[in-house]
Amino acid sequence: MAGYASGSAGQSRITIDTSGYPDKDVDHLFIGDSICIVPNSFSGCRDNTSYTVVATEGTDGDEFTINPPLISTPNSSDLIIATSSAVLTIQFTLTNNVPDGGDILITIPSDDDQTSTTSNDGFPDDAATTTTGGFDLNGISSNEVSTSVSTSGSCNPAHWSTTETITPGNLTTDHTIRIDRSGSQCEANNTVITVTIGTPTKGIVIPPPTISARTQGVADIYPINIKTRDNTDNVIDQSNALTAPVEGVFVSATVTETLSFQVSGESSGNTRCGQTTDITTTATAIPWGEIATTSTFYEGSQVLRVSTNAVSGYNVYIQENDQMGKNGVTCTGTAPTSGHFTFGSAVCIRDTVCSSSACSESTGYNWTDASTYPGFGISLQNKTGTDAMWVYNSDDPCTSTSGSGTFCAKQIADTQGGETRSSIMTNSGPVDNNEIYVCYRIAIPGTQPAGFYYNKITYTAVPIF
Repeated sequence: MAGYASGSAGQSRITIDTSGYPDKDVDHLFIGDSICIVPNSFSGCRDNTSYTVVATEGTDGDEFTINPPLISTPNSSDLIIATSSAVLTIQFTLTNNVPDGGDILITIPSDDDQTSTTSNDGFPDDAATTTTGGFDLNGISSNEVSTSVSTSGSCNPAHWSTTETITPGNLTTDHTIRIDRSGSQCEANNTVITVTIGTPTKGIVIPPPTISARTQGVADIYPINIKTRDNTDNVIDQSNALTAPVEGVFVSATVTETLSFQVSGESSGNTRCGQTTDITTTATAIPWGEIATTSTFYEGSQVLRVSTNAVSGYNVYIQENDQMGKNGVTCTGTAPTSGHFTFGSAVCIRDTVCSSSACSESTGYNWTDASTYPGFGISLQNKTGTDAMWVYNSDDPCTSTSGSGTFCAKQIADTQGGETRSSIMTNSGPVDNNEIYVCYRIAIPGTQPAGFYYNKITYTAVPIF
């Protein structure tokens, strides 16, 4: 509870009055709290609106930001209230019997120095000291109070009234809750009785800090009195249970957006995408070496691993700077001008077309004929997870569902030829070390000119936040 200092209609920032009120800063006003601007008449929230705290700031610890903006400008006498409520559970062990017609009487401190005229309106009640302060009962009725008895005792729980008598306090009296006993005596026998006041949706309102000198983090202490009485209201036993309300502690942590992407090489002799690999790769190289046999498939593989906390997942894209040119020469265009390897005046190892149903960087088909359809291409296999955009054993055209295929392949997007990079690995949510195999395949025709051919492949991992 604090006073209003500034903040006008249409604005989202409010400054509190730091003098003469329970709260002198916004240290325990937390993001997500609801606040109500209350006229001094305590007739309800101004404009019948509550606001959500979205930030606390200010060099003097006296400002906070709300959503939505203020509907109207508060009056200088208005209060800013963030109500804190709780379920109050009282448990005690009987020392003496409670006779038929007796009762349990619980007395909860009420504020006799309050700004409002009631301690039962759901607003916290300010007081100078704990002696004059107390709880607001928040309109709690017998429906929000329950009494239970330990099964080890012989006190029949059916004879405690289920309609408790609740009397809210005022400026001169405290709150009382009376639970009547009828029909039989409640035998002590170490009977444990538990009285629960409030529910998760409607609790008793906790007092704000006292207006007098107060150290944050040091609790104010309030006594709650419990009596057992006979049928003429004479006290049988009584005890004070001390309650110690204290400010809440705001626990916060910022989790940064994360993305981990790793490319790893693999040794030869592994079975990947249904084939036995012929070469050992590294994270930075697919070294085909000397290709002595033509019209034959050669196989190699790498592993891609992704972790990210991106709420909408990620994509891993692949692209090549060009097709494999002899001595790195530019292979202009996306297809030979003649034969399998002639690109104008350049000689290249082309990107495969897979089959009579030509594959591309976006559409794949099973590639099984190294003689008729030579070239360079890739397929995919899941290692952990199901993130591969397509799988090697899918039917035509390539999909992420296994079928009867043997090496469903695609080209790698040729950026020199104007093709757009394609995704080869994806997920729509956060992942932890999901992996795929990228299976590389090459085949050259018998007339391919001798020489050293190469290009450069780039992977790009993109989180989607």
